[in-house]
Amino acid sequence: MNRALIITGKLVQDHEFIYPFYRLKEEGYEVDVAVDNGMETHGQIGIKVMPNKNFDNINVTDYQMLVLPGGAKCLEYLRQDIRVIKFIKEFAATEKVIASICHAAQLLISAKLVKGKKIAAYYSLKDDVENAGAEFVDLPAVVDGNIVSTAHYKDMGPWMKAAIKLANVHSA
Repeated sequence: MNRALIITGKLVQDHEFIYPFYRLKEEGYEVDVAVDNGMETHGQIGIKVMPNKNFDNINVTDYQMLVLPGGAKCLEYLRQDIRVIKFIKEFAATEKVIASICHAAQLLISAKLVKGKKIAAYYSLKDDVENAGAEFVDLPAVVDGNIVSTAHYKDMGPWMKAAIKLANVHSA
């Protein structure tokens, strides 16, 4: 069975958590959710995020896909957690799929994964993406290597479609 991990935290952008969670389940994935302390938290507009993992009990080899939802405040906190950045770097080294949306590009930047890549992110991060050595691209689904990125929740359909397609290629 394919497994995916969503790493998130308080004040996640609700849509960007809910949609990939259920879309991956629909595709037959077992989906784990990791937050800092493993305790229930809430999104920006109030959705309950019920994790079954914390940052200390996740293992790169357990997953075929990593999903990084957005939310500006959420990502400001997450990018400061060395456990999260270390996990993302280790996951990237496996060349398995990382699906990033909106402000989650900040995690990719902090993990030093964007240099020389095409990355979609929320428009306010254009300078950050470019300053990190990437090309900012405003398309619904940008695939560069093992990273699938998009800028906004209005494009979650094409983004998840591209991420699932790439994960299927990698697991074949």
